[in-house]
Amino acid sequence: MTTSYPWRAGTATGIGSYPGEDPEETLRTVLGELPELPHLPELPARGPGADLTGRTAGLLVELPVRLEPSGWRFSDRPGLDTARTRDHLARDLDVLEEVAGGHDGPFKIQVCGPWTLAATIELRGGDRALRDPGAVRDLTASLAEGVARHVAEVRRRLPRAEVLLQIDEPGLPAALAGSVPTASGFSRLRAIEAPVAEDGLRRVIEAGDAFAIVHCCARRVPYGLLRGAGARAISVDAALLPERDDDAVGETIDAGVGLLLGVVPGTDAALPSLRGTAEPVRELWRRLGFPAERLARQAVLTPSCGLAGASPRYVREALKQCRETARMLYEADG
Repeated sequence: MTTSYPWRAGTATGIGSYPGEDPEETLRTVLGELPELPHLPELPARGPGADLTGRTAGLLVELPVRLEPSGWRFSDRPGLDTARTRDHLARDLDVLEEVAGGHDGPFKIQVCGPWTLAATIELRGGDRALRDPGAVRDLTASLAEGVARHVAEVRRRLPRAEVLLQIDEPGLPAALAGSVPTASGFSRLRAIEAPVAEDGLRRVIEAGDAFAIVHCCARRVPYGLLRGAGARAISVDAALLPERDDDAVGETIDAGVGLLLGVVPGTDAALPSLRGTAEPVRELWRRLGFPAERLARQAVLTPSCGLAGASPRYVREALKQCRETARMLYEADG
């Protein structure tokens, strides 16, 4: 296999979110625990605008949002809620430049994908944006432009780094299955056709113009669709990889697409030994029949999802477990 990846063999990284409200302290933790593939932390405990939807909504171009009791909703003009989302991100970027401005390796940033965003932001009338194809097109175009600007700004702040763009799409499988509830909760929105979903995701990936990772911690990950949209790596919870997904996962590995495999829980739990953490990953690789030496090069180990619900102590333990397990895989199979 001649596929190249921006990370070194035996690498670990995080998914995105962390507990706490101090971006500088959290970024220093990330840089210390994940030196070979750090990322920009997300701190939803800071409140509205720091959550997954609100944070990315602040990137939208000419589509302001406001916060309603039911969640995020498009508004006619920017207000305090839009300003809050942008202020959080501006603070994070200032801290990023101050603390990590000299970083000279791969560095990952995260945004919410168009389908998860469309399933969580409401139109002015209260329906989910996902219900209206025209609104979804406008949202996708706005997000693509906003993501392009965001990647460019991160590159300006980290001039020596290679920026990796993670697009979070936990809501995509539900959108494809037609199981996203309406705003009232009494019915379900019509399923999105796979070619339409692929095209929308592709537009955002292409606009970002960076090594694209799509994260989906739900069941029924649409591997083929994500590859078709241009994902160069796919991030999943390894505990949700039943054998019925073997063909799709095998095709993904064979195509040279990287895998970010969630191997430790995202909330406080007793962690097994390093060998116990590594064994499910090794078993997957053996079951699919791929050479062991490809594992540490093509796969990156992560927590199963974000760590916002974990304690600070567990965060350090979980990241260390991922890092040391990835190193052990490299030393054993490299």
